[in-house]
Amino acid sequence: MDKKTYYVCVAVATVWTSYDSSREIDDNAISVPVKLDKWLEQLTYTRRLELCEKNLVQTQLLLGEEVYVTEMKGKWAKIVIPSQFSSKDERGYPGWVPFHQLISQTEYFPLNKPTAVVSATIATLHLAEEALQISYQTQLPLLKEDKEWLEVQTPVGSGKIKRQDAVVIEDRNRKVKGTGDMIIAAGEQFLNLPYLWGGMSAWGYDCSGFAYATHKANGYLIPRDATDQARQGKEVGLASIQPGDLLFFAHEKGEGSIHHVGIYYGKGKMLHSPKTGKTVELIELKGTLYEEELCAARRYY
Repeated sequence: MDKKTYYVCVAVATVWTSYDSSREIDDNAISVPVKLDKWLEQLTYTRRLELCEKNLVQTQLLLGEEVYVTEMKGKWAKIVIPSQFSSKDERGYPGWVPFHQLISQTEYFPLNKPTAVVSATIATLHLAEEALQISYQTQLPLLKEDKEWLEVQTPVGSGKIKRQDAVVIEDRNRKVKGTGDMIIAAGEQFLNLPYLWGGMSAWGYDCSGFAYATHKANGYLIPRDATDQARQGKEVGLASIQPGDLLFFAHEKGEGSIHHVGIYYGKGKMLHSPKTGKTVELIELKGTLYEEELCAARRYY
């Protein structure tokens, strides 16, 4: 089928590797509405690790994000994500989502208006008949505002967000962009958040998702995966790294394939989301395996 534009109509849509990747234990992640807290509570360390080791999950999407549907298989849609650059597909990051987590273009028209961007880790979106918890960096067209509330357009109707939980930008291209220190500040609020393979929301990030979100918060749209992130941006010599630069790590003491990315914090420290079973942390590189595996740095700010 030709690609057709749809929008995500749940708080966070997990993008699966195949239409048959999700397990019974993942039902709360593929429902409408999604029940992310319940899903993550049920995942033991082993079941979380399977998301990576069995290659079940690719990435995630936030409420209102645009996708192109390229194929249908039963109740599942094959999609590409234009806002997540990937060498896997020049049109955008590919994967599968339950079709009922999408809504067609004719039912949701992003307005040519300023945009409300969630700046709290998790905010409450008040809709006509329900309240949804939505993630950091969810972007929704602004309809109107007052001292206490921002009224926004969503794929499922208009709603309200507390003004303190979001910032208003004039357009999504953001002429004013953040500094390296601001990228770090965006990440620091997630210290101790458990790692989630494929994670792209405030319920859990993987390493490159964490880099992606902190840059997006400052007006920089970077590639989704670490290997692609390492190919773009400005190359920085390892002796010249500055706070906010992305650091890349490779197997075989830095000579093999890239497997991890973190954000340089300054003074020999790194802010990163390490792996399943761990949380976002700030560490000293000296004396760690990361020091041996450090192979490249890139600057996007």
